[in-house]
Amino acid sequence: MIPKIILASSSPFRRMLMENAGLSFEAHAANIDERAVEAPLEKAGATPDAVALVLAKAKAEEVSGRFPDSLVIGSDQTMSLGDRVFHKPKDMAEAASHLHALSGTTHRLNSAVAIVSDGVVLWQHLAHAELTMRPLAADFIARHLARVGDRALSSVGAYQLEGEGIQLFERIEGDYFTILGLPMLPLLKKLRDLGAIDG
Repeated sequence: MIPKIILASSSPFRRMLMENAGLSFEAHAANIDERAVEAPLEKAGATPDAVALVLAKAKAEEVSGRFPDSLVIGSDQTMSLGDRVFHKPKDMAEAASHLHALSGTTHRLNSAVAIVSDGVVLWQHLAHAELTMRPLAADFIARHLARVGDRALSSVGAYQLEGEGIQLFERIEGDYFTILGLPMLPLLKKLRDLGAIDG
């Protein structure tokens, strides 16, 4: 019997990636407090990669507990600049602070994905994208944030590459799926290996 596939996420972007790939699946958000999971990890000096993997597995494990005999896909992404891990800005002032910090530097998106079945982690994977932001003048940042408004608060980096945020960058290295937080090519390969999709 082909197992049911469940995406442990409420993200419309991740659902879109799965739907566009032609997958038959259900989506159920994980009931976890991400900040509560992250806090002890960061206090212990966990790397951004490790934090992303722990969160991806935690999401899949929580949903797996509610849906036995299913393949549950959990994913998460952290954004780091050196040792600093960023979180979604709380307000426009913090969004501006994020963009000032990222200006003229290369930051990394760390995208983790895991598959859990009946509470057992069957597979996990980590992928990276490197994004280089061009030097941004303070007055440009202010005008940019005024144009995009509260949308800047919906992403960790205070930008949306699919919108005006693309104007902030001079170089991007990494695939589209990793940038959106769900590395699809390795995920699809593993689902084929597990007999969950047509190989």
